[in-house]
Amino acid sequence: MALQVFHKSSRLPSPPGAVYDWHSRPGALQRLSPPWERIELLESTGGICDGARAVLEVRVGPAPVTWVAEHRNCIPGRQFTDFQVEGPFAYWEHAHRFEPIDPDACLLEDRVEYALPLEPVSSLLSGHVVSGKLHRMFDFRHRVTARDLALHDRYSLGGSRRFVISGASGLLGSGLCEVLSTGGHAPIALVRESSRIPDTAAGSVTWDPVSGAVDAECLEGADCVVHLAGESIASGRWSDSRRKSIRDSRVVGTRLLAETLASLSDPPETLICASATGWYGDRGDEPLSEQANSGAGFLADVCRDWEAAAEPARKAGIRVVHLRFGMILWPAGGALRQMLPIFRAGAGGRIGSGRQFWSWVSRDDAIGSVLHAASNGALTGPVNVVSPGPVRNQTFVAVLGSVLDRPTVVPVPASILRIKMGSMADELLLSSARVIPERLQETGYEFQDPELEPALRHMFGRPDTR
Repeated sequence: MALQVFHKSSRLPSPPGAVYDWHSRPGALQRLSPPWERIELLESTGGICDGARAVLEVRVGPAPVTWVAEHRNCIPGRQFTDFQVEGPFAYWEHAHRFEPIDPDACLLEDRVEYALPLEPVSSLLSGHVVSGKLHRMFDFRHRVTARDLALHDRYSLGGSRRFVISGASGLLGSGLCEVLSTGGHAPIALVRESSRIPDTAAGSVTWDPVSGAVDAECLEGADCVVHLAGESIASGRWSDSRRKSIRDSRVVGTRLLAETLASLSDPPETLICASATGWYGDRGDEPLSEQANSGAGFLADVCRDWEAAAEPARKAGIRVVHLRFGMILWPAGGALRQMLPIFRAGAGGRIGSGRQFWSWVSRDDAIGSVLHAASNGALTGPVNVVSPGPVRNQTFVAVLGSVLDRPTVVPVPASILRIKMGSMADELLLSSARVIPERLQETGYEFQDPELEPALRHMFGRPDTR
């Protein structure tokens, strides 16, 4: 069997022990999984030690394949090896090494020896494809490792902290749990009794906003509560019942949580509540900082009531921060995932006039903003969580098409959207909000993805080859 070798190394401004520890904690594998690939962790036993295993489901073409990897040659602080016990390769051995350079830096090395099944025919037919995928994947992995270590260095939060997170299995909540866990913190999922608890959660607290039940005793002593739960605003046409459900899932749940926290004998220092840039309504080209008034429309009404529902916690002396999220970009979820089939088919194009501003933020910066809010005791009230570079829809479409190497010449008329979606179209796709992250910038937040094209190229693993 002829083995092929792939090697990738990067200098990191962190000691080898810190980099090893990051890899050893729950959430690291999910953080390192490229979002453009379909990879699911099914089971993990034993952490990083000889004989511990991880069971994954990966896609080889359209078919799901089980991949069982076993850890071997583990030397704490220095190295470990993943050996394929079962999976798509004829042979796979991946060595992770963390070589010291000086007391505050190390060389992160990934060395993979592999063989494809059905050699030598498979190498002739798909060897270059596999090699290209490995380069894309490990470039992404090294960038994520460097980003997360820098984030943890910046927001150490004074050691291990107990975060309680509602919406922990959602697009943002799942990523937040991963980042907190790899940073040595304890994310606790606030879930309904029948809900799935994320693998990266250190525990769970049950609640039911509809009935008003919450396990208040388990909230005692939490350092920070991050409230992200809310029904999707884009999962169906806005009938009267859907509007009520969208509003209640935010307002009723926030009020219950705020009142419960206010009643505790040992309440958290901070309550971070999700909100949205829908607060501002359709405002054309007007730059919108946190000082701007609320706009008109269903979403603006919901956001006003949503933020007001946290008032009991504020009155009890808990620091309350309202993070007004723009469109959170991540290929594996949210609005971007919904766009991808159309754009990959070459049928993407501007929406309506294409002149409306879309205020966006990468998922990594959305997570970073939560950590920034948790660590900055002077930050209260509304905070716009958007990139400093909002773009018009026509620009967004053109950039996404360029990154995916697809044409974007099929416009979507506003009239068609209104027929299909009703008022949703005007508020979600056709409205314009040029939102500025003034308070994040004033308080020193450093964006990882300030510009759209580099952000998309990072999350799709597509370097600019021009």
